[in-house]
Formats: sequence, C-alpha cells, structure tokens
Amino acid sequence: MTKKALWIAHVAVTDAEAYARYAEGAGPAIAAHGGKFIARAARYVTLEGADRARHVVSVFPSLEAAEACYHSPAYQAALDHARGASVRDLVIVELVDDASL
Repeated sequence: MTKKALWIAHVAVTDAEAYARYAEGAGPAIAAHGGKFIARAARYVTLEGADRARHVVSVFPSLEAAEACYHSPAYQAALDHARGASVRDLVIVELVDDASL
C-alpha cells in the first residue's frame, strides 16, 4: 500500500505581490498531482528554530506524487515568482500511518 506524504513549507514572504503570483500557479499545480492543502497561513506557535510567518502543509497520495509536483513544469513556473520574493524551507515527509488523512 502506498503511503501518503506531507509537503511542508515554512515561508517568510519578502515581496507579497510576486508571492501572490506564485500562489495563483502553485495551487492548481498541487491539485493536479493529487495534493490537498490541510494547513495554510493558519495560526501557529514556533517552539524551536527560525520563525517564518507562513506555514503550508499539503497532503499528497504519495511521496513520489509530491516530488513529481515539485519538478513539474507548472509548479516550476509558479515557483519562479517565489524566488526572490520569499525565504523558504520545503520538505516532503512520508506518513507512518495515514489512516486519518
């Protein structure tokens, strides 16, 4: 059975206008790969590490689907708008038990 995966981004936006163009293209690219937002710009608490004002979590059908999304032409075109408009960390993590997602 294929395990679901989480795409977790921690972002500090430095150019809101350019980053909005990224978000316009990223959402459809994520959805096209089976991704679904489960947390986006919601309340958060930083307990350790660098504080970033924006946190986004998407669930994908698999780690491979999430990685394929990242490398897809549609997502890369969107990402061009985020480069220089944000400081980001992005990781994909396979779930141990995805029964609840």
